[in-house]
Amino acid sequence: MSRKEWNASLKTYATPSYSKAIYQILNTVVPYFIILTLTLISFSQGLPFIVTGFLALTASFLMVRTFIMFHDCTHGSFTKSKKVNSILGTIFGVISFTPFESWKKEHGIHHGAVGNLDKRGTGDIWTLTIEEYNSKKWYIKALYRLFRNPLFLFGVAPFFLFLVINRIPSKSSSKKEVISYMTTNLGIVFVGTIFSLIFGFKVYGIMQFIVLFMASTIGVWLFYVQHQFEEVYWEDGEDWNSVDAALQGSTFYKLPVLFEWLSGYIGYHHIHHLNSKIPNYNLKQCYLDNHELKKVKTVKFLESIHLAFLQIYDKKNKRLISFRRLQKNY
Repeated sequence: MSRKEWNASLKTYATPSYSKAIYQILNTVVPYFIILTLTLISFSQGLPFIVTGFLALTASFLMVRTFIMFHDCTHGSFTKSKKVNSILGTIFGVISFTPFESWKKEHGIHHGAVGNLDKRGTGDIWTLTIEEYNSKKWYIKALYRLFRNPLFLFGVAPFFLFLVINRIPSKSSSKKEVISYMTTNLGIVFVGTIFSLIFGFKVYGIMQFIVLFMASTIGVWLFYVQHQFEEVYWEDGEDWNSVDAALQGSTFYKLPVLFEWLSGYIGYHHIHHLNSKIPNYNLKQCYLDNHELKKVKTVKFLESIHLAFLQIYDKKNKRLISFRRLQKNY
């Protein structure tokens, strides 16, 4: 089916619900602040590491879930109101350390370019073809290898992105985007000040950084698995098709029920790319009701681990491969 036909077919699921949105706020944002508070209490009182660690991990997953709600707001799908989405998106952005307006723009570019070899570079993970890699200077190759190393890609890069890069507007940022950065930063300082006055800056800073580190790693991992797999769809601009890019360039990441909920159902990523107006709370039902949407690349958690070691795109054979395979076969 064409994009227009798919949108007509999925129109029912692309209708936001205020009641579902409110329910998600109550079962996500409120528990996040409660669990974060309990984490700070546990740490400040010197409770066993396993207790503090479990609380921090729970808070990090709730931050990820809040980010998915933020993500829906950038698509205008969380509620029916553009203004409400903007307000809530800004609040969720404070919690998830992400400015609303700039991320909205970059993520929109990602949706319009996913799977398009001619339009890589904004809102996606740096991916080179074999030919591009071989043509680079030695230091660019070294930088690319460092970036695609799993320890850096899922350990260092996510934390740096959310803690540092998301704090500083780029030279090309519009006035509206700069204001969004400033608003988000002030919101983070406001929240941090309140917690610091109660628990002390050191206690808050350490635990908030730990929560952010885990949440950012989880978030980047989810995004990676949904777009980086062996037979992922990549085509030159002239051959690129948005429907194929959605259904063949995105996975269905099949997770256990609890983690499916904690990740905001973003594992149904092919549906999201097919119609980004479907809010996260309708994605699963959409999948269950439409048989055609089950005929996509499905990845389970244990199966997904090896995807972290796929690093470069073989354009000739249309496969994402590892550096090891590149050295062995090319």
